Amino acid sequence: MTRSLRLAAIAAFLGVISVTPATALAIGSPRLAAVQVALRAKHLYNGDVDGIAGPATKAALTALQKRPGGTLEELAGPDLGSRPLVFGAVGGDVAQLQFLLAWHGFPNGTIDGAFGWHVEDALVRFQRWAGIPPVGIAGPATIEALQAPVPTCPVPLAWPIRVKVGDPFGPRGAGFHPGIDLPAATGSPVRAAAVGRVTFAGPTTGGYGNLVIVKGTRGVATMYAHLSRILAYKGEAVTIGTLLGLVGASGETTGPHLHFEVRIRGAAVDPLPALRL
Repeated sequence: MTRSLRLAAIAAFLGVISVTPATALAIGSPRLAAVQVALRAKHLYNGDVDGIAGPATKAALTALQKRPGGTLEELAGPDLGSRPLVFGAVGGDVAQLQFLLAWHGFPNGTIDGAFGWHVEDALVRFQRWAGIPPVGIAGPATIEALQAPVPTCPVPLAWPIRVKVGDPFGPRGAGFHPGIDLPAATGSPVRAAAVGRVTFAGPTTGGYGNLVIVKGTRGVATMYAHLSRILAYKGEAVTIGTLLGLVGASGETTGPHLHFEVRIRGAAVDPLPALRL
């Protein structure tokens, strides 16, 4: 393919992506996310794997067309649904699967186009969540379920701490951030965002550090992580505004903030649209 034809193909591809219907939360194009994964592997792109044709993605594609060999179709890999995906598979369709699993509430590590243990675990959990046999193979039923709108929180929530959002829910580099970060000074009070009962209150061995989990109605669980001090106890009934703990920097974090996460029957969802109170 000549340079001019390759550039035209890239322009046409971006044109298709720009008019692709978005879901209610505008999650971006899974196919473009797969291209971004390939561009990262070629060291042409270091932005978020978000499926959005922003300036950095367009610049990377322009840089790509100056290199000899290869086509955009090869870069994107096989399209999702063209084959069943099983453990050990590699390709653009795997990257699309990873992207969609993350947006549907089941992040699976680095989005890299490789079907490893993290992907299999997330896939099985999604299949259970969606009422699909949890076989760990992404076939037609799984692909169809992943085309549905991403889940949202069905109940209004109160702000656990009223500050400006730092890191939002969604793609972060080649990973996925399953909650929102609320930067605040160490010791700032953290309050319950919904009515429910505390099902966990204590330190964790993972990145969450000191964590409180409150389970409420309609399958909603709210999670409060990186606390410097826990002021709730397991089994405690809480209402909106109940003091649960204090902001800190426990676990894997670069500074004091509250990591606030909402899950619906185990699927992580963006808390921001539900924060109304």
